Amino acid sequence: MSEYPVFSVTVDLVMLTVRSDRLHVLLVRRGVAPYLDGWALPGGFVRPDEDLDGAAARELREETGLTAPLGHLEQLASYGAPDRDPRGRVVTVAYLALLPDQPVPVAGGDAASAAWLALPAPELAFDHGRILADGVERARAKLEYTPLATAFCPAEFTVTELREVYQTVWDAHLDPRNFHRKVTTTPGFVEPVGRSVTADRGRPAQLFRRGSAQLLHPPMLRPA
Repeated sequence: MSEYPVFSVTVDLVMLTVRSDRLHVLLVRRGVAPYLDGWALPGGFVRPDEDLDGAAARELREETGLTAPLGHLEQLASYGAPDRDPRGRVVTVAYLALLPDQPVPVAGGDAASAAWLALPAPELAFDHGRILADGVERARAKLEYTPLATAFCPAEFTVTELREVYQTVWDAHLDPRNFHRKVTTTPGFVEPVGRSVTADRGRPAQLFRRGSAQLLHPPMLRPA
C-alpha cells in the first residue's frame, strides 16, 4: 500500500460579468448527487489525460455551452479541506474570469440548468460560497491596481461605461469628473480609438480601448 493518500482533483470556475448595473455570476443547478438540484459553480473532475486549463475549458463547455472566455482568466486559488466534498478527498483548483456580457448559457453534462444570477448568490453546494466570495474580492482588488475593469467592457467603451463597471463591482459611487481625470491621465490605462458615440442628452462621448499598461500607477483606490 502506498504511503500517500489517494485523492481526486477538480476545477471550478468563478465567472463574473456586469449586466443591468449588477454583478452576475454564472451558476449551474446540479443534476446529480451530492447536492442534487443545488446551485454550484460550473466545474468537475480533471480527467487523467487533461491539464487543469483543459479541464476548466471542457467543463465550462459541457455544463454551460460557453467556450473559453474572451475576457480575463486566471487561477484564483486551491481548496483542499478534508471534508469539502462528501464523495471523498477532493482538491479543487478554482479559476476566476472577468467577462463582458455573455450569451445565455445552455446546460449540459451534470448540470440540470445554467444561468447568470445577480449577486448576492443563493446558497451554493460544497464550499463554493467561499470560493465565490474569494473570487469577488480578488476582482475588486484587481480593479484597484490593474486595468482589468476593461475586461468587463466591450472592445470599445466610453469612460462612463467604465465608471459604471467600477461602481457595480465595488458597490460604490464615484465622482464622474475625478474618475474621468484619473482614467485619462493614468499612463497606459486606456487609449482613444478616434471615434465618438452619442451619449446622454445627445452629447458625443469619446470611445476608448484598453491601453498597454499591466499595472496602474497610481492605483485606482476603492472608496473608504
